[in-house]
Amino acid sequence: MSIAISAVCAENEAQFLAAVTRSRSLFKDWVAPPSTPEQFAEHLTKYSADNNFSYLARMNDGSLIGCINVDEIVRGAFQSAFLGYYAFSPNHGQGLMKPAMALVIALAFGKLELHRLEANIQPGNIASIALVKSLGFRREGYSPRYLKIAGTWQDHEHYAITAEEWLA
Repeated sequence: MSIAISAVCAENEAQFLAAVTRSRSLFKDWVAPPSTPEQFAEHLTKYSADNNFSYLARMNDGSLIGCINVDEIVRGAFQSAFLGYYAFSPNHGQGLMKPAMALVIALAFGKLELHRLEANIQPGNIASIALVKSLGFRREGYSPRYLKIAGTWQDHEHYAITAEEWLA
């Protein structure tokens, strides 16, 4: 089984929106991915900038595993970004996001020349916390009411990894 990543593009709209529709129960109040053609167009616009990148992870049969975003890249002395991600049904819960995330992290620390990635995760999202820990992220802190998701300000735990930690 091979896993590949590719930049989200307009040709992905139908497959992406279908994956979001069938995966709603996975997202709960943890993430609100684009679910309409208009929101997908906004996603494409946001991720066409040079400080945001969005990747689809796929199985070798073309089915979607998930979406992984590198957001709000800050250059200069910081060289940092936020990592956001979500899995799609029916390929969730099978350990497929880990190798897909590893590909994006390697790209972030390689081609994108970042030094640090941060993932902010709601404390109840045990699977997501386990995923980033398995990839070498360390917990850095806790922020009450950090992000507004599904209309409510949600607490988050901060996890981060640097290029040196990744390469080790």
